[in-house]
Amino acid sequence: MARYTGANCKLCRRERQKLFLKGTKCFSDKCPIETRNYPPGQHGMSRRSRITDYAVQLREKQKVRKTYGVLENQFRKYFEEASKKTGITGENLVKFLERRFDNTVYRLGLAPSRKAARQLILHKHFTVNSKVVNIPSYLLKSGDSIQVREKSKKLEVIHDSMKRLKDNMIVPWLSLDKANMKGTFMKEPERQEVPFIANEQLIIELYSK
Repeated sequence: MARYTGANCKLCRRERQKLFLKGTKCFSDKCPIETRNYPPGQHGMSRRSRITDYAVQLREKQKVRKTYGVLENQFRKYFEEASKKTGITGENLVKFLERRFDNTVYRLGLAPSRKAARQLILHKHFTVNSKVVNIPSYLLKSGDSIQVREKSKKLEVIHDSMKRLKDNMIVPWLSLDKANMKGTFMKEPERQEVPFIANEQLIIELYSK
């Protein structure tokens, strides 16, 4: 299955919630959710179909999957790995998603969106522990250091993203050295620390059928 290449704003409208897929546009008045908070399509405003439990579970899974930009097969693998670990499966699933390299680059403010972070990683603009890593799905572990490569420190997209980043926007499990364009993945996050509204238990129920 190929990665989604359509209009990102339609994904947010389908979920009726901001998934923050378009960087700065998501924080502006131009965000379609602000003016057209209903599903896309000719009958988006009038659609009144009965919502089943399965549909609710499926929409929750799709919302999380689209937010992190993960394909179905990989998302299921995260679920399978999460179910094998000790602890609550839903929380383990969120931890896997948050450990992704592309997500961490985005959380550090080194890219305006996860999609942009993936592109920057694929073009080898970052290192992990001083080694170039170009795999967006690479899972970070406690103590890993992420840094912009020397030759990439003048990239406008990175500078623009960092300019918009405020100190209180850095999540508790990461630290950022703005001067050196370097961040640290200090620990795996606790579920309550993750600033994302989702009911992962619905996803567990869907996959457990």
